Amino acid sequence: MLSERLKKSIKDYPDFPKKGIIFKDINPIIADSQLFSDLIRKISSYPFYKETDAIVAIDARGFIFGSVVAERVKKPLILARKKNKLPGALIEENYGLEYGQDSLAIQESAIKNFKNFVIIDDLLATGGTAKCVYNILKRNSKNIIALSVIIELTSLKGAENFKAPVYSEIKFD
Repeated sequence: MLSERLKKSIKDYPDFPKKGIIFKDINPIIADSQLFSDLIRKISSYPFYKETDAIVAIDARGFIFGSVVAERVKKPLILARKKNKLPGALIEENYGLEYGQDSLAIQESAIKNFKNFVIIDDLLATGGTAKCVYNILKRNSKNIIALSVIIELTSLKGAENFKAPVYSEIKFD
């Protein structure tokens, strides 16, 4: 079963990037070409991609999955980048992390001609990062069809803070 194969490949790094955080490393998934391919095939098979106009991938590890899925489902890819990484007119928002503060930005021109979006990221913890992108899109009268993540940390209840269906491939307490 894919979820078990994924779980077995995840490596934990306690106290990274700060004490009390257990970092879930997805690099072993990416390094295993068959596992990565199977994961992308599964994510790309969700029917909600038929309803979406574009995919928003979140900086930085969301780009890995978002780019391949966007190519597979033949949808445009839009990047939600960290501060000072995009040129032009931007829509920005600050958000809290389990271990600090950050901000994301999307180019206004990138979302202008689209109405319905799927957001892709590697991990859902407290939901701050996904909620930031959600807020940017909502502020611009856009619809969010779903959030697709590889890992969900269910004990942090991030899915409860996100007002769209959440699809996670593996769940940890």
